Amino acid sequence: MPSTATLSVRVARKAQEATDICTFELLGVDGAALPSFSAGSHVDVHLPGGLTRQYSLCNDPSETHRYLIAVLRDPATRGGSEAMHQQVQEGQVLQISAPRNHFGLAHDARRSLLLAGGIGVTPILCMAERLALTGAEFAMHYCTRSRDRAAFLQRITASRYASRVQLHFDDGAADQKLDLVALLTDPQAGVHLYVCGPKGFMDAVLKTARERGWPESQLHYEFFGAEVARSDSDAGFEVQLASSGRVIAVARDQTVTQALSAAGVEVMTSCEQGVCGTCLTRVLSGVPDHKDMYLTPEEQAANDQFTPCCSRAKTARLVLDL
Repeated sequence: MPSTATLSVRVARKAQEATDICTFELLGVDGAALPSFSAGSHVDVHLPGGLTRQYSLCNDPSETHRYLIAVLRDPATRGGSEAMHQQVQEGQVLQISAPRNHFGLAHDARRSLLLAGGIGVTPILCMAERLALTGAEFAMHYCTRSRDRAAFLQRITASRYASRVQLHFDDGAADQKLDLVALLTDPQAGVHLYVCGPKGFMDAVLKTARERGWPESQLHYEFFGAEVARSDSDAGFEVQLASSGRVIAVARDQTVTQALSAAGVEVMTSCEQGVCGTCLTRVLSGVPDHKDMYLTPEEQAANDQFTPCCSRAKTARLVLDL
């Protein structure tokens, strides 16, 4: 179970990075060094109103005095991005988690292919800078709706790895748009693919890669958000707590975490969309109905863990390691 301890940080600087994207520079309130992190890491930010959201760290991991995050103002927000843009101001103190990394670089990769869509550039940028620093072989493709919506363009074009980055704008000429089929047609041993961005972009990348024969072990991805799939076949079921034998009913219009909470059993949650893994729980018996974007297809097939914030059950009962 992840630690509930939080860090107090002060918003030292809030800046407009691109259209609808703000960056936030976070410093430890006492001036002490912040916990170290690696490329691909994120922190949970506790926001006004009780919301918690995950944001990737996009500064140099060698910097121990600050964290830098970037937040897209999403018109379809569930409150998180609106709170960051409208309510969080310079000088404000926030509570955040220590960095966690579910999207780390594969150290044995012969070459890395980095694909970023929109705000998904935040972890990808950190990866590119790390790979450039270590002299590793990589290429990066950065897709946005338009140039004015591309965060960190100046930072990228001024970097020593700028020649390895290709920019693709939806409103640009046809010959500069990303050709996924051509890019992913010939998977090679030791070449690892990393993708982050809007769900539609990521779905297209992963679908194309899988159709072209990319092994799952060479595919790495992180979803920022997902719409939990509802089905007319969703039905009520039971969960049993292995520690006490207690059985709790989950109604068809309830999530497991909602049913547990109503029964006085709290499971730590964050995104509530099955993308962050905070609520990941071991399943000792029964078959989950996976609706998350966090577990790999192989991990889902093992049926020994699930995300109770959104996933359900295919069997009448799940026995949980709670």
